Amino acid sequence: MSYHARVGLLSFAFDDLRTLLARASPLRSGDQLAGVAAGTAAERVAACLALADVPLQRFLQQALVPYETDEVTRLIHDTHDEAAFAPVAHLTVGALRDWLLSDAADSAALAALAPGLTPEMVAAVSKLMRNQDLMAVAKKVNVVTRFRNTLGLPGNLAVRLQPNHPTDSPAGIVASILDGLMYGAGDAVIGINPAADSVPALVSLLRLLDDIVQQHGVPTQTCVLTHVTNTLQAIEQGAPVDLVFQSVAGTEGTNRSFGVSLALLDEAHAAALSLQRGTLGSHCMYFETGQGSALSAGAHHGVDQQTLEARAYAVARRYKPLLVNTVVGFIGPEYLFDGKQIVRAGLEDHFCGKLLGLPMGCDVCYTNHAEADQDDMDNLLVLLAASGLNFVMGVPGADDVMLNYQSTSFHDALFVRRLLGLKRAPEFEAWLQRMGITDTQGSLLPPGSATALQGSLQGRLPP
Repeated sequence: MSYHARVGLLSFAFDDLRTLLARASPLRSGDQLAGVAAGTAAERVAACLALADVPLQRFLQQALVPYETDEVTRLIHDTHDEAAFAPVAHLTVGALRDWLLSDAADSAALAALAPGLTPEMVAAVSKLMRNQDLMAVAKKVNVVTRFRNTLGLPGNLAVRLQPNHPTDSPAGIVASILDGLMYGAGDAVIGINPAADSVPALVSLLRLLDDIVQQHGVPTQTCVLTHVTNTLQAIEQGAPVDLVFQSVAGTEGTNRSFGVSLALLDEAHAAALSLQRGTLGSHCMYFETGQGSALSAGAHHGVDQQTLEARAYAVARRYKPLLVNTVVGFIGPEYLFDGKQIVRAGLEDHFCGKLLGLPMGCDVCYTNHAEADQDDMDNLLVLLAASGLNFVMGVPGADDVMLNYQSTSFHDALFVRRLLGLKRAPEFEAWLQRMGITDTQGSLLPPGSATALQGSLQGRLPP
């Protein structure tokens, strides 16, 4: 089925729904690289006009990636909740936008609607929205998850304490953990990207993290961000695994390039649940995503990168995760060229994930060869935090010395919490007060106030 629209004296035709969605996307380098982007601003406007008139029902009738050959498509269609979809089933994409921005679309209504929306629907409506529209709607969605603390409460912003080290040095990791805790970071997770990939090395890191958390009664969760098969082996060896991590994407082929399938993720989820390590809840999965991964894997099927990113959220949604993190600028300028494109993508990802019912965080980041700088990241950090983001990254000095990219620092998280009056996870905040790190208002106390924690962790460091 083709789609048509006019802009002034110009007429445009779009061969199918896949093409229409791609041409309606705001400009980004990845879609240009894939050859699916609009050629002109006029063509992009025409695509948006045509897309606004598409009935939402059509996304249930026409698969962008073939149902017969793609398990992500099958997951999306086979698990679609028709009853939840019913209140908006009569709408077009443009009418859905209007409804989402109305007072009728409050937090309760959006939570009830989430199982009835498909990734393609939310990607489509995001293409018709300005940045402020994406923020206004995402702000209304609260996705609360629990493991050892409570994440996603309104007015809260959590931080993943990311103590990466280029050689996995225990002393270097502990130093970064101490640094982060003293800045009140770590309520989302203390999560290491390991430099080594051997299972014994991973088990050692898991035990190091667990020892710190258990010794000091820190109400948070830990994770070593390795491949899911390594985590399964670590579980078999009795390692203290809190969260199972995996990068996921929006097509079966891309997930295959990551070495994962839904069946493997099902196995890992069941294994993590069997450990019963959560004290407040059983949300035990941590997923990361990023626009451009499908094109990088040669498995994009001619679909634009933002729509495929939204499809990755269908994979994550299956497992009711504790955390979902869009690593927005990590893949590089080939996919998001500059600060403007990174900011837009971050707001899109947060909006789409929240509408689908996910606890969205964002690694507000860029690579050193992108046309972006820390001012761009400051802008995106504030925009996302104002939009109700669940968590951000906390990296010493904002410079990850293992992954070699720029992210957000412990100082950045402290800044945005102060700026917008945001709180930490309540159980974590209470622990910080008991340890003498913060006062009853959540403000940091002088470093000498937390002598017990400092003395214990510094005792692990070389003299």
